[in-house]
Amino acid sequence: MRTLSVLTHVAVVVAVAASAAGQGPAPNRQPAASARSEAPAYEGLLDQYCVSCHNEGMSGQGTVPFAFEHLDVTDVGADAAMWETVARKLRLGMMPPLGRPRPDRVTNDRFVTWLEGQLDAAAAANPNPGRSVVRRLTSAEYINAVQSLLAFEVDEHWLLFPVDDVDQQGFDTNGDVLSVSPALFDRYLVAANRISRLAVGDTTIGPGYAATTYSSPRLQYQDDRTSEDLPFGSRGGMAIRHYFPLDGEYEVKIDLRRMIYDYIIGMGRSHQIEVRLDGALVEQFTIGDADRFGYPSAYSFFGTIRGDPGWEDYVSNEADAGLVVRFPAKAGMRVVGVSFVDARTEPTGILERRLSGFSLSGLGFYQGNAAVERVEIAGPYNAAGPGDTASRRKLFTCHPESGADEVKCAIEIVTALARRGYRRPVTDDDIAPLMRFYEAGLSERGFEGGIQKVVQRLLVAPEFLFRVERDPVDIAAGTAYDITDIELASRLSFFLWSGIPDEELLAVAEKGRLTTPDVLEQQVRRMLSDPRASALVDNFASQWLQLRRIRGVAPDADVFFDFDENLRVDMERETLLFLESQLQTDRSLLELLTAEYTFVNERLARHYGIDQVYGERFRRVPVDADTRGGLLGHASLLTLTSYPTRTSPVLRGKWVLDNILGMPPPPPPDDVPALEENHGGRDVLSIRERMEQHRANPACAVCHRIMDPPGFVLENYDAIGRWRATDVAGAPVDTGGTLADGSVVDTPATFREALMAYDVSFIRTVTEKLLSYAIGRSVEYYDQPAIRRIVFEAASNDYRWSSIILGVVNSMPFQMRSAEL
Repeated sequence: MRTLSVLTHVAVVVAVAASAAGQGPAPNRQPAASARSEAPAYEGLLDQYCVSCHNEGMSGQGTVPFAFEHLDVTDVGADAAMWETVARKLRLGMMPPLGRPRPDRVTNDRFVTWLEGQLDAAAAANPNPGRSVVRRLTSAEYINAVQSLLAFEVDEHWLLFPVDDVDQQGFDTNGDVLSVSPALFDRYLVAANRISRLAVGDTTIGPGYAATTYSSPRLQYQDDRTSEDLPFGSRGGMAIRHYFPLDGEYEVKIDLRRMIYDYIIGMGRSHQIEVRLDGALVEQFTIGDADRFGYPSAYSFFGTIRGDPGWEDYVSNEADAGLVVRFPAKAGMRVVGVSFVDARTEPTGILERRLSGFSLSGLGFYQGNAAVERVEIAGPYNAAGPGDTASRRKLFTCHPESGADEVKCAIEIVTALARRGYRRPVTDDDIAPLMRFYEAGLSERGFEGGIQKVVQRLLVAPEFLFRVERDPVDIAAGTAYDITDIELASRLSFFLWSGIPDEELLAVAEKGRLTTPDVLEQQVRRMLSDPRASALVDNFASQWLQLRRIRGVAPDADVFFDFDENLRVDMERETLLFLESQLQTDRSLLELLTAEYTFVNERLARHYGIDQVYGERFRRVPVDADTRGGLLGHASLLTLTSYPTRTSPVLRGKWVLDNILGMPPPPPPDDVPALEENHGGRDVLSIRERMEQHRANPACAVCHRIMDPPGFVLENYDAIGRWRATDVAGAPVDTGGTLADGSVVDTPATFREALMAYDVSFIRTVTEKLLSYAIGRSVEYYDQPAIRRIVFEAASNDYRWSSIILGVVNSMPFQMRSAEL
């Protein structure tokens, strides 16, 4: 096994630490003349170990991507993109392939160190910060911007924006994929109208305008408390954050879950349902005990043999027909809680396994727990005015006492809105068109109607919806230049908060002080300590790890009957809490792979075989580092890299190569056959045996020899992340394999040790992903020197999150831009 220590890696990085343009050389770079003198020796190294494959003949056949005959080792800057690929593969030990002659480790690392130093020197001589295109706000950025601007929480249920596309890295912040379709612009118009009326408190809003229906996931069990916003001693239901537009009366209607034959489930027992507003009890209903209405249908024949008419009517219609309550509420964001009173009982006798979906028995439908399917909130009825809401306090910074004061007050409000919404100082040319909308609204509905029209217009303004950075006047095409303080403030806020700059950040930028190093660092640290920095977890980390995909996976219920919607949610929650704790406590990025703790509730703890964890609340617990240490032990990531019926060493191996080592394999050829599955009547083959058949095809073997070992070593985890000792054939799981660099691994623990031998490569991968997310474009070869410098400078601080983030913010790609060609 390869055992290069962290200290050795740091020494290597020190030797190769690169300069981003304008940031100075690494401390121990060789003089140019000395570096050039070593070129002939390294040319000989390439001739000895590489040219036998990477030659013109093999390249012409398409067997290899390039030939070294066409690359000049004395001028690596001329083909920097290709040499960057060479450096990365050599540093990861992926070339030459196993079985071919290789230089010893010291010689290999010395060459990579020299090569990266030459690439960095070439980049410093010709700075290229790249160029991000004009791009619209992502859906998450739009929601956060509205929240910051208007103190109004946008409800995604009615926003209905098309899903943002993602780039090859999985990020939706890339300007190249953020298109504006007619459907999206239509939704912008609808959203602007709705948000402006709700935020201002339009007194013409009727009961149907803000009515919203909230649904629970169909396959969610409601046997336990489902939210921290619901009372202890409750089970099921949902806690809803709903915006009440005006002071008035509102109506809540509850629909209960039904089975396939349209019977309401759980009606064989009595249940109590509570409706609460901000925790205060509004109404309590009693339902169930359906036997009192007549003889029921036979449990095993629901839908075919009918019960007494009274019973049929109750369990089909009447049980939830009266679950309606009207109550007074103040305007603003409120929490509506709908839940059952938990009547805890302990089952006795021989327990059946938990069933789901179509597998539920009639007895389970009738005598089980009732569940809430949907809740509709409508109103206001008998509206009493706009009330005192956070959004009105944010908007109406002045209140005109007479008609003569209205224009002055309106200009004050409009100027403040435009400055924050456009993220820059505003001019009379910015204010004039907004004031025309104010005047139109004023004539229709008075002063507040005018402000509502201004908000509506601003929310569809290009200056709000798009992030635009303008080249300086008369600058030569392709010239690298520093972005302005105002532009830097927007880059910073969208990077760390996925939203617009706050008042302090914008004020500092307006004074031209943000580019002062001490001030910039102070602002970064302030922003990281703000709760809005959770956007780095919700938007960056979840996209980097592809965690959002867990919401769409569907393990086969006949194979994995323990999987349900509750477990899916818990899996995602675990990983988000883990990442949040890492960021908030400013841990080393290396702990993402080595941490000996995680966050679980009772459901997930049972899934992992962890004892003494009770209740739905998540808490931090220690884990066995050999089986659950770090991200690679998280069920969320193991599940999203599996198929519905089985694990996939290929998907898992590809995920590791892409997201941990930063070396994604190429896509498979079009004519490569799919893996042959097991079928009834044949011998059951293990995944490894089927993969060996697959690799018999030479076209498949080239990539699979690199992808498969990282996947096979994780075969102790089944397709929903449970630990197992035997495979589907009942044989002991074979997790052994040899990685591309020759390291032999046979357990998740030894695999983590092998990955830690490439700790700096992992840090570079995370840094590259973070930089791409931050600057809104794909990382290119000319960004690699800046990435190396970020990692080099973060080494002295143990690669903590803050040091990497500060490195990204201080980097050339983040603070500079190339003029349009």
